[in-house]
Amino acid sequence: MSQTDRERAAELGEVAVTVAEAAAAHVRTRRPELFGVAGEGGTHEQSDAVATKSTPTDPVTLADTETEELIRTLLRSHRPDDEILGEEEGGSVSVPSGVRWVIDPIDGTVNFMYGIPAYAVSVAAQIDGRSVAGAVVDVARQITYAATLGGGAFRHGPGESPRRLRCNDIDQVEMALVATGFGYDAQRRRAQGQLVAQMLPRVRDLRRIGAAALDLCMVASGAVDAHIEHGLSPWDWAAGGLIAAEAGATVILPPPDSRSADGHPTIAVAGGVAEDFLGLLDEIGARVCLTAE
Repeated sequence: MSQTDRERAAELGEVAVTVAEAAAAHVRTRRPELFGVAGEGGTHEQSDAVATKSTPTDPVTLADTETEELIRTLLRSHRPDDEILGEEEGGSVSVPSGVRWVIDPIDGTVNFMYGIPAYAVSVAAQIDGRSVAGAVVDVARQITYAATLGGGAFRHGPGESPRRLRCNDIDQVEMALVATGFGYDAQRRRAQGQLVAQMLPRVRDLRRIGAAALDLCMVASGAVDAHIEHGLSPWDWAAGGLIAAEAGATVILPPPDSRSADGHPTIAVAGGVAEDFLGLLDEIGARVCLTAE
């Protein structure tokens, strides 16, 4: 990358962090207002604050739509000429030649509804379909993960200085802790379950956090050693995939114009076990697309 490209990525990265942290503050405020205190039960899907999307188990809350509108407003104030692709309001199907912001107002909406503290705001800037800057904010823990292309990946919490991220130094795939996730379509879930059954005896263990953006950041921070999930859309991986890659992970992403229904795998794995882990995925047939019904 040229110095000019690095400077441009750094400028976009500052915008991504500023916008993502403002959006996360809104989400943090709205959670108890919409669903009460976590752990005290509730009706969740019966709330007026919840609707559904692809299936009855695929929810969208009032906080999702509010937060996406907030993000769009903030991005327009900083970058009025850029395009925006968001999970809730959509955007251009084709990949533009200029800057496109790819945003997920709440990644892990089910966790958000239930009060499970694993949901995030994700904001990424892409140029020609490639992420050059991104920020993922772990809302409940108030931790920001951020990266720029060629500039490394970092994390910080309230009052903390940014700390550089590096994925784990691991060289045995059977000792790898692997994060994964499942789609909402029944046919895809069945296929994913079969893959998990084959993988589980071959690795240390599996984790299902419920927010792909956080899974990818966990690879970057060393909280897990690998992540694989089929059927993610760009807003799920645009920021987290860059953060994992800049922390030294081997990252394989879907095409920038793909969507969940296409079923492409998203993979991030610590470099020391990348070859063996990818070989394991090939062996069990996990690097093919798992399309939805």
